[in-house]
Amino acid sequence: MLGKFHRKMNDQKVISPCISICKTDPRTGYCYGCARTDKEKIIWKEQKTTIQWKKGNIIELVQRMSGWQLETFKESYQYKIETGISIFKKNQLKK
Repeated sequence: MLGKFHRKMNDQKVISPCISICKTDPRTGYCYGCARTDKEKIIWKEQKTTIQWKKGNIIELVQRMSGWQLETFKESYQYKIETGISIFKKNQLKK
């Protein structure tokens, strides 16, 4: 499932899974865009956070998603890996 994403993750840098849809589901505590918890978002920003943790976290995030959320994430995250910005941000810049 994560084949394309995993190949893009090298040993120097892992792109943040944030796809600029930052709203937390009050029931699950997961972000609607990337499925991270607030705690996971903080860990991503810490300098001491390892590449291995980030890779593992992305696998966990994708496993939390299904349906439209998973499809939207996969498309936008792939776009972000390739271009440096999410599809949502690209559309915001057009306005």
